[in-house]
Amino acid sequence: MNHFIDIKDISKKNLRLIIKDAKKRKIKRKKFNNVDLDQDAPLKGKLLIMMFEKPSTRTRMSFYLAMRQCGGNTHTIRAEELHLGIKGGESIHDTAKILSNYGDIFMLRSSSHNKILEFKKHLKIPIICGLSPKSHATQILSDVFTIEEIKGPISKLNISWIGDSNNVLNSLIEASVKFSFQLNIACPKKYQPTKKIINWAKKNENKIHLYHDAKKAAYKADVVITDKWISMGDNVNKLKKIKDFKNFQINSRLMKHAKKDAIFLHCLPASRGQEVSAEVIDGKQSKVWQQALNRVHLQKSILIYTIGKLR
Repeated sequence: MNHFIDIKDISKKNLRLIIKDAKKRKIKRKKFNNVDLDQDAPLKGKLLIMMFEKPSTRTRMSFYLAMRQCGGNTHTIRAEELHLGIKGGESIHDTAKILSNYGDIFMLRSSSHNKILEFKKHLKIPIICGLSPKSHATQILSDVFTIEEIKGPISKLNISWIGDSNNVLNSLIEASVKFSFQLNIACPKKYQPTKKIINWAKKNENKIHLYHDAKKAAYKADVVITDKWISMGDNVNKLKKIKDFKNFQINSRLMKHAKKDAIFLHCLPASRGQEVSAEVIDGKQSKVWQQALNRVHLQKSILIYTIGKLR
């Protein structure tokens, strides 16, 4: 049994095995329909329980299709529908015991990273972090898969993140250490990554550079990545934050500082006109739709990894 919560806690060997398996599965599905089963149906008879405390489109759909294509099934629950918490009076300990009896894998998209870690303590089945304020590991590992599919080994590439310091960037920083790629980060000074994640990176071999000028971070980049400036549940002055980030929009002028064949990625949903211009996200350099579709293939391999069947 293997949990999948933070990239930093998973060995490079296992991360590579997941990506390798996803690549093989994608190739084998070229002529398949969406709900056709993978030939080996590795998750046959397995149930994935999914709980969402935050809205979800890609995570929800990709995990559903991943289980369906691998021969398994899913059941989606909402926190407010359970006895869990103050209103229902049931502890995480007791809820975890029940879920362990009913399902084979638990995926939690939560507003609290500590809640995910607390579930991990008491579950008898593996837990996957579908997103938390601290981590979005499934997204970033899928992004590594997409980047290598298009550009080759990521260790040889210059990756640029321009925008807010959030959960997606945390996981990208962890991935930059695991996969040894150069990561240039650009954000306003008061929106820098936390000292905790930067100190962790410094203690490990890393090629991370922090800028407060978007042009410097984008210079000769092979891949330019961003995310929404206003994340889900952000309790901030939105107008002020948008103003603070006005010089960090990914537009055609900024993309000219990257390599001519650079690609653009965004985990979506996107706010056209804020963190990215329409001409970039809908342009030739944008690979966001391929990026979103690859979540299905990568998610399958993560699921197989959690139950110890990845070889």
